[in-house]
Amino acid sequence: MMTTSGKTLLSYYEAMLESLGPSRWWPGEHPLEIAVGAVLTQNTAWKNVEKALDRLRRKNALRLDSLLNMPLEEMEEALRPSGFFRLKAQRLRNLLLFFSSFPGWNQNPEAGRLDFLQTLSTQELRKALLHVHGVGPETADCILLYALDRPSFVIDAYTRRICGRHGFFPDDVPYGELREFFMRALPVDVSLYNEYHALLVRTGNRFCKNRKPLCAECPLGKFLKPGSFAAM
Repeated sequence: MMTTSGKTLLSYYEAMLESLGPSRWWPGEHPLEIAVGAVLTQNTAWKNVEKALDRLRRKNALRLDSLLNMPLEEMEEALRPSGFFRLKAQRLRNLLLFFSSFPGWNQNPEAGRLDFLQTLSTQELRKALLHVHGVGPETADCILLYALDRPSFVIDAYTRRICGRHGFFPDDVPYGELREFFMRALPVDVSLYNEYHALLVRTGNRFCKNRKPLCAECPLGKFLKPGSFAAM
C-alpha cells in the first residue's frame, strides 16, 4: 500500500511530466559514455560536458581500452572544456581502473558496454563505486541509474532545493536521508527514478532558481503552502 509521501511525490511527478513532457535522459550512445559523463558533469553545465565528450569521440577514445591507454596529459587536454580538467582526468582514470579490475572488461571494448559489472548486486556495486576516489554519492547513483539501469535514486542540488522549499526537508538534510525518502516512498522502478530525477533537474533549472524563483509559472507552484517560500 502506497504511503501518503508516495502519493504526494507521484502527484509532483505527474504535474512536472504533464507540463514539461518526457525527458529521455541520460544522453549517451552507450553505458561507458554515460558513466564518463557522470564524472565530467561534476561542478559544470552539461553543455561543457558535451564539448569534452565530443573531443573524446573525435579521437575514437570513448571505449574502455582506449581511455585506459590514453596518456594522462592527453586526457586532461580533451577534458579541458568540462572545467577542473586535471582533477576530472584523475577521477575518470580512477573509475576506469575500477572497471578494468573486473574479469571480462576487455572482451568487447568497442561496444561501450559494462556488462561485466552485472556480477554485483546494486547495493554491492554502489558500495564499491563509493570506494573509488573521486566518485561521490551523486556520481555513483548517476552511473547506477543511467548507465547500468539499476534502481538507485539520484539526489542533486535541484532536488534538495525543491524539497526544501516545499517543506519536505531542511536544506542541509544529508544526501543519504533524502535519497532514502524517495526510494522508500516511490515504487522500485528504474524508469520512474530516471524520469523523476530528470524532471526535477529541468524544473529546478527553469523555475526553482536559487534567486528569484518563478513559482507562479512552475508546475509545482500549486503545491506550495500559503506563507511558504513563494510568498516571502
